[in-house]
Parts: sequence; C-alpha cells; structure tokens
Amino acid sequence: MITVIHYILYIILVLSVVAAALYSIRARRVTDPADRGIYMSMMNLCMGIMLVSLSLVCMFLFSGSTPAVIVEAVFLVLGAFNIFAGIRSRTYYSRLKNSRTAS
Repeated sequence: MITVIHYILYIILVLSVVAAALYSIRARRVTDPADRGIYMSMMNLCMGIMLVSLSLVCMFLFSGSTPAVIVEAVFLVLGAFNIFAGIRSRTYYSRLKNSRTAS
C-alpha cells in the first residue's frame, strides 16, 4: 500500500513540475496582463502542489529525524501558502479579464 502511495505522489510531483514549467513559459510569452496573471497564478498553484507532494514524499520516505521534520513542515506550509495565493490571484485575474471583456 505504501508503494502505491509513493508512486502516486511521484506522479503528482512530476506532473506539477511539468505544468509549472509550461505555465511559466506561457506567462512569459503572452502580452495581455490579465492572461499573464492567470498563467502565473496557475504556475503558483502547481508549485504549491509540487511542494506539498514533495513534503509528503519525504514524510513517507525518510525517518522522523528533527531536521527532516522541520524541512517537511516548511515545505508543507510553503506549499499550502502557494496554493492559497494561486487560487486567490486566479480569481482576481479571472474577474479582471471578465470585466474587461464585458465592457
């Protein structure tokens, strides 16, 4: 069962890294500020998922030494903050884009 969890977490980690890289490239190439904000917020969300999955991989993989627990907790909190910030900025830029297209 633990092996299945490891594989699922590794797949989530790899997919979130690839998605974050693609959104970063897309955000740097677009000229519209609202689209850029949406892509950057999606990149932020993917990076948060990456950090959370990385901390969970470390929790399942390594023993509970004090430095490892501290690093895992920092990654978990940072990932949760990135997810929150990505969701918040995504809603802001989506509303901004919708208000500009409605006018």
